[in-house]
Amino acid sequence: MNLTRRQFVTTALSTTAISMIPGCSVTQPKPNDPYYYKLTAEPSSHQLVSGVDTDVLGFNGQIPAPTLIARQGVPITIEFTNKLNEPTTIHWHGLRIPIEMDGVPFLSQPPIMPGETFIYRFTPPDAGTFWYHPHMNSVVQLGKGLVGAIVVEEATPVKFDDEHTLILKHWHINKQGQWKDLMVPRLSARMGTPGEYGTVNGEHKPTYTVPENGSVRLRVANVDNTMTYPLAIEGAEAWIIAIDGNPITTPRLLTQHKVGPGMRVDLAIIAPTANSSFQLVQKKGKYSFTLCQFTAIASSITSPATIPALPLNPVPQLDIDNAITEHFVFEWEGAVTPANKAGKGKYQFWLTNRRAWEGMSANNIPAPLATLQLGKTYIFDLKNNTQYHHPIHLHGHTFTVLELDGKPVEPFHTDTVLLGKYGRAKAAFVADNPGRWMYHCHVIEHMKTGLMGYISVV
Repeated sequence: MNLTRRQFVTTALSTTAISMIPGCSVTQPKPNDPYYYKLTAEPSSHQLVSGVDTDVLGFNGQIPAPTLIARQGVPITIEFTNKLNEPTTIHWHGLRIPIEMDGVPFLSQPPIMPGETFIYRFTPPDAGTFWYHPHMNSVVQLGKGLVGAIVVEEATPVKFDDEHTLILKHWHINKQGQWKDLMVPRLSARMGTPGEYGTVNGEHKPTYTVPENGSVRLRVANVDNTMTYPLAIEGAEAWIIAIDGNPITTPRLLTQHKVGPGMRVDLAIIAPTANSSFQLVQKKGKYSFTLCQFTAIASSITSPATIPALPLNPVPQLDIDNAITEHFVFEWEGAVTPANKAGKGKYQFWLTNRRAWEGMSANNIPAPLATLQLGKTYIFDLKNNTQYHHPIHLHGHTFTVLELDGKPVEPFHTDTVLLGKYGRAKAAFVADNPGRWMYHCHVIEHMKTGLMGYISVV
């Protein structure tokens, strides 16, 4: 459900809440600020399976979460209150914002305790499709529903005749709406524990309408803990116009596009004539499984529209000739399960450069995986030594992908690089955002069991 920002506008900020922000000066927005939201995380219930209430966690108690609308270059403020019975935060996935607003506990902000309020305020430099989620107890908090989209409109908005934001998620429930295990260790050491019940915007195989002959923008976000979706459109011609929120230089015809956990893709379609339909499908080999359907309805658009062009985001210019290469190898640690002092297994399966994430606390921040010089260009040489997918995500920066599996590609911008079976990639970026930035696989169980760290930009 896309709720308008006006439904969340309130007239003032709490002075107490403002004072909680570490190292960041926040000015009170005007009472009529259109980019001011109130948001909570709280237990709720939702009928994922028709007729059955399932206990979930929801932003504002809703499934799907409110889609927040922002504007490129304009400040946005989110007054967030934690109504859970455990600490949490919000990470703004894909947005290049100050470290104080990045939402990683201990690394960028203290955990937000139950009952506390924290003010997030930042100015998005990039337009596109992004999303938000906690960075605490992620298997449970994301798995049970704390995921939502944030759409940043262009500084001068690009208008399509219709637009849909589509949140893809498989839930760990059975057909009776009852919860199953969110994490099975033997599967965590493989692809991750897959959910069984697929939804788009919290519904199973929903149907939407589009105006006949109209230009349609689909903003597709994979917020799943585990699943990689090979996506296709059947019944209409579709073009990829943006990857992970970043417009691509030359839109390309969609045949099939893999979207790993945390990743997004924007598609442009010219709707067919009235009473015709097309489907967004998940491909499994030669078979297609419908995720949602679109039916064209009569409109005043008498001839097929054209697809609007998207302006590129202001990603920093690379200095490839003087770039510094950093190598990262992602692989298994082995089958040994260490135990804590209480004798409980601490599952640890994954390594980055032979190192598993140690975890952290307020008084224990591990060493970074790499320390980068502010303003320098870096090439990350990423190598997957396993047969399972690893969507590698870097906070606070935007990659420019130069090579995939040893072959040059037309450079494109992304915040998450999907490494396939024994895959390899070279991705460059300018380390222009100072701070300690999380760097991890976005298969949540992989992250939880070792495949996480951070880089420091100084």
